Amino acid sequence: MGRVLNGKIVRIGSSSAAWGDTTLAARQLVEKGKLDYLVGDYLAEVTMALLARARVKAPEGGFVPDWLASVKPVLTDIKRQGIRLVTNSGGMNPGACRDAFLVAAAEAGLDFKVAVVTGDDLSGQAAEIACAAPAEMFSGAPLPERFASVNAYLGATPIAQALSDGADVVITGRVVDSAMVLGPLIHEFGWQVEDYDRLAAGSLAGHVIECGAQATGGLFTDWEEVAGGWHDMGFPIVECAADGSFVVTKPAETGGLVSVGTVAEQIVYEIGDPRAYRLPDVTCDFSEVRLEQLDVDRVLVRNAKGRAPGSDYKVCGTYLDGFRLMTTYMIAGWRAADKGRRTADALIRRTGAIMAARGFSPYREVSVECIGAEDTYGAARRDFEAREVIVKIGLRHDDPKALEIFAREFAHPGVAMAQGLTGVLHGRPKPTPVLRVHSFLWPKARVPVEIEVDGEARRATIADGGASNDLPPDAPPPAPLRGARTVTVPLRALAWGRSGDKGNHANIGIIARRSEFYPYLCEQVTAERVGGFFAHYLEGEVRRYLLPGFNALNFLLEDVLGGGGTASLRYDPQAKTYAQMLLDLPVEVPAAWLEPRGPLSGWQP
Repeated sequence: MGRVLNGKIVRIGSSSAAWGDTTLAARQLVEKGKLDYLVGDYLAEVTMALLARARVKAPEGGFVPDWLASVKPVLTDIKRQGIRLVTNSGGMNPGACRDAFLVAAAEAGLDFKVAVVTGDDLSGQAAEIACAAPAEMFSGAPLPERFASVNAYLGATPIAQALSDGADVVITGRVVDSAMVLGPLIHEFGWQVEDYDRLAAGSLAGHVIECGAQATGGLFTDWEEVAGGWHDMGFPIVECAADGSFVVTKPAETGGLVSVGTVAEQIVYEIGDPRAYRLPDVTCDFSEVRLEQLDVDRVLVRNAKGRAPGSDYKVCGTYLDGFRLMTTYMIAGWRAADKGRRTADALIRRTGAIMAARGFSPYREVSVECIGAEDTYGAARRDFEAREVIVKIGLRHDDPKALEIFAREFAHPGVAMAQGLTGVLHGRPKPTPVLRVHSFLWPKARVPVEIEVDGEARRATIADGGASNDLPPDAPPPAPLRGARTVTVPLRALAWGRSGDKGNHANIGIIARRSEFYPYLCEQVTAERVGGFFAHYLEGEVRRYLLPGFNALNFLLEDVLGGGGTASLRYDPQAKTYAQMLLDLPVEVPAAWLEPRGPLSGWQP
C-alpha cells in the first residue's frame, strides 16, 4: 500500500445504512476491521418527524436505539482497540442517546468521553422562520403553517472540534451523512476550512460508505457476482490519506464485492449535479473522480475537487398533510391483471359512495398498480398476460375516518367479486399520517451549533463558507466511432446503474462498464430518451450530467415520484427500481463488438 497511499492512513468503517439495518455489522468491523473510527448512519427526512413525536411522548426518547444495540456487545473491544465512535443516532435527542450509552458503558465497567453536537433542531426558531417564510427550495411551495420537525443539516466541523476536545464518542442530531467521516479526517490530518479539494475528497469517502453494504456489493447491478455472500455481507472500510485519496475495502473473509463497479454505483447514488454536490463544509465536484482496482476488494478513489460551500445550511422541515392508506392483495388466474384492476376500481367506487353518503369528501388521490403486469413500466411494458399479480391500492384523504370506511370494506371483494383473490396477510389496513418535506436554506450565522463534553457546552466555530461559484458548462461529450453495421443490445450490456430519490425527484446514475462504451452512452442515453421512458410518471424536466472521470452519466428526473417518501402512493416512492428498469433501454452498438474477441463477445441477454 505504501506506493499508493503515502504517510499516515486513517481507517474508518461504516456499520449502518439507515434505521432498520442489521445491528451485527459493528461486531464484524470491530473484530475484523482494524479500525481507527466506526461510524453509524441512521437518519432520513421522515425519521426526524417520527423521532420528534417519540420525544414528545417520552422525554428520554427521540433517538435511534439501534446504534446502542449494535455497539453495546463490543464496547470492551472498542475500548481496548481505541476505536472512536461517531453517530447521528442522537436524532431529536442526542443528550438522551449519550445518557443511554454511558449507562451501557458503566454496566460494562468502561469509561468513555462522550461529546454531543446540538443546534440542528430549529423548532425554537419557528416564529423567525415563519416571518421569513422561505419557499420550498425545489418546488417553490409556500411555507406550511406548522412543522412536525425542522432540522438543519450540520457539517463536519463540530465533529472535528469534538474529537480535538478528546471525545472518544461523538453523538449528533441531523448532520449530512458524509460529515461523520469528514469530521474525523479534518481532525486527524489538520485540514483547514479552505482546503476544499481535501474536504471534497473526505466528503466523497463518507458518501461512499454512508449507506453501509451498498458500497461492498449490496444492490449491485451484477447481483449474481455477489449473491453467494449475501448471507454474510462485508461492511465498508475506507483507508484515507492526507492528500484526500482513499481505498475502499472490507474485512477479509466476508461476503460482498468491492470493485470499480460497486464503488461507482455508490458514488452516483442520489448526488444530483455531480459538479455541484453542496454540503455545509464544501461544494463538491465528483465529475473527474478516478477509480482504480488495486487488488481483490480494493479500489483506489482520487481526484475529487471542491470549492466554497456558501453561507447557508440546507434545512429539512416535515409537516402533516392528511392521511394515506396502502394495501395489497394477490389475484391469480386467467387475465389476472384485468381482474385485479377491475376489483380495485369497484372497491374504490363502493367505498367512495359510502363516504359520500356519510358526508365525507371524495378521496384526494387514488393509485392502483398491478405488480407483475409491469404497470410501473408505462409504455415500456411488455405485451404479455400475467397469470398472477399483486394489486396495490393507495388512497389519500384529509380525514382518517374516511379511510377507515375503506378498511372496513376491504375484505368484501374476497367473497363478492373475482375468484382467485388471496394474500390478505395483515388484516385491515390502517390510515397513517402523510409527512411531506419542505426544504429551504437558512443562514449558518443564525444556527447556534454547540458541543457538549462532560457537562460543559461551548459554541462550535463555524466558518461563514463564502460564495460558491458555479462551474462553466460541461465539455461536449465524446463522439462514438461509427462502424459499417450495428446491432441493438439493452443498456445493461454496456452499463451498471443505481437509482434513488431526492424528495420528489429521482436520481439515476449510469456507469459504462468499459471506457469504449461511454461515447455510445453519451450519444444515445439522452435526457429526452430517459424522460420518454418514464413519461407515465414524469411531471417535470430531466437533467443529464456527465462524469467523464469514471465514464458515467447522472440523470435528475424532477417531480416524478408522486410526492416522494410517505407523501407518495406509489409502490416505489423512492425510485429504487428506476435504474434497473432503465437498463432495458435499447442501444445501438457496432456489430463487431459481439464477434469473437469483441468487448461484448459471448454476451447473453
